Amino acid sequence: MSNSASNVMPDMNPITPLGGRTPRIDTHGGVTLTENVDTALTSFAARLGQEAAATKTLASFVGTPAPGPGKMTGGEIAAIWMGPDQWMVTAPHSTHEDLAARLAAKAKGTASVTEQNDAWCRFDLTGQGLVAVFELLCPVNLHAWTGGQATRTSIDHLGCFVLCHGAEAVTVLGPRSSAGSLHHALLTAMRAAL
Repeated sequence: MSNSASNVMPDMNPITPLGGRTPRIDTHGGVTLTENVDTALTSFAARLGQEAAATKTLASFVGTPAPGPGKMTGGEIAAIWMGPDQWMVTAPHSTHEDLAARLAAKAKGTASVTEQNDAWCRFDLTGQGLVAVFELLCPVNLHAWTGGQATRTSIDHLGCFVLCHGAEAVTVLGPRSSAGSLHHALLTAMRAAL
């Protein structure tokens, strides 16, 4: 092999979970479905005997009390309850690419912190009619949700998190390996409901 051939750099352009160069956006019946690629994700689980210290660290990092069952708290940096003493922490990837490292440094061994960026995909749905869309997707009662609610559920046989930011803003986190199937299920429900 010639020296010049071995120095050729491969094409390393990033692709979205749906395989595109830019995030996909679909609109139907007043609802917009957006593939969101600017989210850093990190799991945070308190270690045995360190629950109080880990919870305090998480609250300090997020800027609000750690959420309880069925809730999420925070703003730009948010925490989502996943189970007893377990949360998913989210932040903009553009400013928090190293979210896991930052959180682990703050936790100082009181929690197990694992980067989740490449494990999940995120779809944001906005607009009127989300209740009708989600009635077709999963057993989540959006009628009763006003913002700050979060739950794990199944959408098209995929384990997902549904996060409510308000009456007209919902996020779905699902397995990145099934992003195409999840996107198809969301878009099909939009077309059927609206």
